Amino acid sequence: MKSLQNLTDPVYNADYQPTAYDRFWLRLMNDKRDLPFIHLLTLIHVTVVPTAILLFTNLFNGWVWWLVAVVYFYVAQFYFKGRFGLMFHCLCHRKTFKPAYQSKFHSYITWIVCPLFGHAPEGYFSHHMGMHHVENNNEEDTSSTMHYQRDSVVDFIKYFLNFIFLGVINTIQYLFNRKRKKLYTRLTLGEYVYMVFCIAMCFVNLKATMVVFIVPLLFARLVMMLGNWTQHSFIDAQDPDNLYTNSINCINTVYNHTCWNDGYHIIHHIRPGLHYTEMPAEFLKRKDEFASKKAIVFDGIHYLHIFIYLMTKQYHKLADNLVNINGMFDTREQAIAVMRERTKKCYRPV
Repeated sequence: MKSLQNLTDPVYNADYQPTAYDRFWLRLMNDKRDLPFIHLLTLIHVTVVPTAILLFTNLFNGWVWWLVAVVYFYVAQFYFKGRFGLMFHCLCHRKTFKPAYQSKFHSYITWIVCPLFGHAPEGYFSHHMGMHHVENNNEEDTSSTMHYQRDSVVDFIKYFLNFIFLGVINTIQYLFNRKRKKLYTRLTLGEYVYMVFCIAMCFVNLKATMVVFIVPLLFARLVMMLGNWTQHSFIDAQDPDNLYTNSINCINTVYNHTCWNDGYHIIHHIRPGLHYTEMPAEFLKRKDEFASKKAIVFDGIHYLHIFIYLMTKQYHKLADNLVNINGMFDTREQAIAVMRERTKKCYRPV
């Protein structure tokens, strides 16, 4: 196990001097700390967007088309996907632009850019903001991990297939039952318009549609479910609503530098609107509460490592990277026993 060390995760750099390009955008924005989002979107619009369009044209043929398609898929779905997806997550929680521009900006990202990274329009926002953060992984959460054995490959496959085939329908039903008309209308419209769009584009260019829209959609849903599974793998069955013990934190990892401190998932559920640059300080401020709850915090590894260690039941490797805040675990064996207990299927105490 590890002791709590100095944090290396990104915080706001007050010494950064905006360029002329930055100053143009800052006139439209609410928070200068969001400039990295503009930089990322700019890169996407000079690489991913034009290449996606070109794949639907006759500019490339034969093996050249496939070469460009492979490079495009790697850049879009492996290099940019995580950065974009977690940036969009931040955009959903905080209004990036001033009121006169926010709606247009968000609609453009949602309907034009998101599909390039496997997000059907309106789906992520409706599910994440309208349901996940309301239910916080409890039984009513349509992506809840509670009723699955969270170190089981078989149970993960069941979880993923359930989401693929029933996730959207269940979320629409959840929002409908709670009379959240705007959200279930947006989700239904986005999902089915996108389905019709993809079918229509198959008649325009089947292979380009598969590479640009359909395969990324399936890949994105696998990645999102893998992420949610890992974030909510450790749950205290005696108190499943406790935000300290139904999620995890990952600190001091490169992942936090590329994906906007997404590793601070406990902090995010406690304070969903907190800016990502403030999360390390918020964690340190709450470290005594983390210790009193025996909250699970890992140092130096991220969700993919944790997922692999869980699926292979390598609890000793999880223990190697577990942070023993304030000596909350007496022994390594005790920490492993707690982790094993928290990955079991759980149901609300009667």
